[in-house]
Amino acid sequence: MAPDPPEHRDGTGPGMPQATGSGRITWAALPDEVTAPIERLLGGKVVRANSQPGGFSEGLAARVRLANGRRAFVKAASSLTAPAVAEHHRREIAISQRLPREVPAPRLLETYDDGVWVALVFEEIPGHLPAQPWQRDELDRVLAAVTDVARVLTPSPVDAAFLGKPRLGGWLALANEGGVKQAEALSPWAADHFDELASLEENASLAGDTLLHGDLYPFNIMLTAERVFVIDWPHAWVGAPHCDVVTLLSSASLSGVDPQPIADSHPLTRDLDPVRINEVLAMHAGFLLRTAGLFGPAADPHIVNMMVALGLASLRWLRERL
Repeated sequence: MAPDPPEHRDGTGPGMPQATGSGRITWAALPDEVTAPIERLLGGKVVRANSQPGGFSEGLAARVRLANGRRAFVKAASSLTAPAVAEHHRREIAISQRLPREVPAPRLLETYDDGVWVALVFEEIPGHLPAQPWQRDELDRVLAAVTDVARVLTPSPVDAAFLGKPRLGGWLALANEGGVKQAEALSPWAADHFDELASLEENASLAGDTLLHGDLYPFNIMLTAERVFVIDWPHAWVGAPHCDVVTLLSSASLSGVDPQPIADSHPLTRDLDPVRINEVLAMHAGFLLRTAGLFGPAADPHIVNMMVALGLASLRWLRERL
């Protein structure tokens, strides 16, 4: 597995690691044969484009302003240079088109796909990412919004078969890959409790009919004065309504927030069998730590560090619960 920064080895630290990937490109770097049709869809010439922080997708992620004053947010990626990201964009198009208007997500305005380049044009949200480390009032706003989103998205408006399985789990795969030694490099506790982690994953019950975001971290949240918006939906899946809030709370521990008292009072977790939370934490950590270990030397160090920090944060909370 890839090493993590020392300040995050126990799942704690001064807030989240660097939350923007290093593979972003500018509007000016897009080929003319891509920018021209996007401008036609927008109905004007782009005169300003500002790349935005947050998230790890390669390609474009920029707020744009047109000569006619219109504003929008544009994401774009090439299937040749970033095939996985391009496919995520296509998946996000399909999901965004199915989200009810009541969901606090940016409205998808236009799409472009020439088979190589794929772009999404969203309404611009005049907001900001949550402060890191978390400010408690902002965290409380987001936690309340997560409850509302789960209510609106139950039952799921998107077919579970279309979405497939969640990005959770990794201990069972690691067991087949000789992963105990790999795990020990990051977390001696995980190596000592490897069988227990694998058992939590193997026996997990995540069944439900709620559409979950599947990637609910601060860099996928936008705050305005009035609303909380959840952005970037390519990893959505259908399951138990508590899963998003558990992963969000585990990530908040990187800001020094104790997640347990919040879980004890939050409407999506307070009445759960404690094992249900333990299962999500184990599977969350397993996915992140195994995936981080699969990256080669050319991988974006920001995403590797983020995955390791988030995975260790889940392990730390799980360790305290057990």
